[in-house]
Amino acid sequence: MIALITMFFVGTGNGLLGSLQAALILTGVIAFSILMTFAASRLLSVTILKGEPSSFILEMPPYRKPQIKKVLIRSVLDRTLFVLGRAVIVAIPAGLVIWLIANVRLEGLSLLQWSSSFLNPLGLLMGLDGVILLAFILGFPANEIVIPIILMSYLSAGTLVESGNLAELHALLVSHGWTWATSVSMILFSLMHWPCSTTCLTIKKETGSIKWTVTAFLLPTVFGVLACMLFTAVVRLFGFI
Repeated sequence: MIALITMFFVGTGNGLLGSLQAALILTGVIAFSILMTFAASRLLSVTILKGEPSSFILEMPPYRKPQIKKVLIRSVLDRTLFVLGRAVIVAIPAGLVIWLIANVRLEGLSLLQWSSSFLNPLGLLMGLDGVILLAFILGFPANEIVIPIILMSYLSAGTLVESGNLAELHALLVSHGWTWATSVSMILFSLMHWPCSTTCLTIKKETGSIKWTVTAFLLPTVFGVLACMLFTAVVRLFGFI
């Protein structure tokens, strides 16, 4: 989001003033995300959570003098390795899928190109395109790979591509039809789309419920799609793009 704000709203060569402008815009984006969180909470409280108890009881453990060795061991075993293990379980199959669709060809086009063409109509309604929408779907294991997947698609590469410097990235995106409105839709969907795979696994473990896991996946997705469509419709109505 910082990169998109810098490239499309501030510029890459504005120094300290540009950094301040980017920080202010990013603060506004974060404030908007908090507002949407309250809106989602309100929606849930009057629909599927209506009548459910809202209190949360947390049992406080007894206070003891910290034992450095035990803290380090438990942190590594219970936190780091546990999270990494979950990530690997999803990341390895996902990496294989990404490589296959980028390299397997049908009638001269890769499966990546076929898939992005299929998603393009929905992507355009959201102010994006099929490549961006497909990148979000393939980025389900880790949101950090969305931009590399977009670059891989635009450059017709067979592997994930690093973004390079912002000036080169901006030129590439603009050459594929990106505008400031595309950037806003990208930021909106980044804020509100489905949680990553590790988060979904954690929700399933904590709630023990497929229903709540699916709800946690679908609710932000629907919010994100509708927000992007509404923004794009308004921008096109007033002729800004």
